Amino acid sequence: MYTLRLFLKSFFVFFLFSCNNHLPAQKDLDKTYTKENNYQIDVKNVKKNVPIQVGAEQLTTILNLVKDKKVAVVGNQTSRVERTHLVDTLLSLKVNIIKVFSPEHGFRGIADAGEKVSSDKDDKTGLPIISLYGNNKKPTAEQLKGIDILLFDLQDVGVRFYTYISTMHYVMEAAAENNVSVVILDRPNPNGSYMDGPIRQKGFESFIGVDPIPVVHGMTVGELAMMMNGERWLKDSVQCNLTVIPCLNYHRDMRYSLPVPPSPNLRSDESIKLYPSLCFFEGTVLSVGRGTETPFEIYGHPGLKGKDGYTYSFTPVASFGSKQPLLENQLCYGENLHDYANGNQIHQLELKWLINAYKALNMKNFFKPKTFDILAGTDELRKQIESGLSEEEIRASWKEGLEEFAKQREKYLLYK
Repeated sequence: MYTLRLFLKSFFVFFLFSCNNHLPAQKDLDKTYTKENNYQIDVKNVKKNVPIQVGAEQLTTILNLVKDKKVAVVGNQTSRVERTHLVDTLLSLKVNIIKVFSPEHGFRGIADAGEKVSSDKDDKTGLPIISLYGNNKKPTAEQLKGIDILLFDLQDVGVRFYTYISTMHYVMEAAAENNVSVVILDRPNPNGSYMDGPIRQKGFESFIGVDPIPVVHGMTVGELAMMMNGERWLKDSVQCNLTVIPCLNYHRDMRYSLPVPPSPNLRSDESIKLYPSLCFFEGTVLSVGRGTETPFEIYGHPGLKGKDGYTYSFTPVASFGSKQPLLENQLCYGENLHDYANGNQIHQLELKWLINAYKALNMKNFFKPKTFDILAGTDELRKQIESGLSEEEIRASWKEGLEEFAKQREKYLLYK
């Protein structure tokens, strides 16, 4: 039996290196971004009916970069090479992985939003897992001791307050300070077809708003990493030794269905598309469906009972992904937006649901100002809604900032 397992493992490794449909040839190794090689993919060269190849699936490139190096992986349940975890794949190929760093929600992606995630050991591989959440958001010098390369592979959803890009910022910063190289294994942005929302302003920095970017930034993690480095947003303007392995056969207007939920409460394509708009409700008294089967597809509040247009009802209960949901065990009335997002591409932040709910509830304590303002990256949005500005007027106030950001990000875009 041991001999058979050894044969199968050897065959698998041989298969990986011989399958030209899945791995780039040696001549493609220059198709990475470095400071010296600003590689870009032209949308005209994207082939129809050919699957996207994410950075983690380009194993030949990765193996050449990590050869004879001591490696740490920043990953979670989304870090996959087809159906196999990146860590398991690299270990089978004899990569010297020393440890794993995990973001919010943990290495297996099952912790609630904001829940403390402890450092631990992976049961399957025995590797130490160091949490980059809570009090340890940035790797320490001791945690990076002996590491040559950090491989970053997390599936983002393209929104400033989704904390995986904040983790990337601090990982790059720590790497620069400790002379460790960073390799970003790029993945598509499911909300990559548009930019929208206010730019994060000074004074509103937080872990859900580290960098001065709009709510919806329209970039992949690889592109954002290049921008963080190039614009010197890291502490003390340091720059890390950065390499990005771009996705192949991808452009930002493609519809992309995530193969694995990126976090416990983003369980569907619809929730991911609605998340940029509905997450603002997290800074209000309304529920966004945490504690139901369809979080971030619905919203509601008991006080909306009998109000025009709010006929959908649900009751949040303690369950997977939400141990203590807002409005727990209370019957809420609101809207189910599944059909709105199903099969449709959303191309802007939708404020109408927030504005209409604010008017319908007519409550003085509708907003939780501290939470709402760091989500928005400014207190201006809350004040605009409270003063009765229309959605069109609010959107007009974002125009100048978005135009400036579009110019600023242009040189970092990999997928033209």
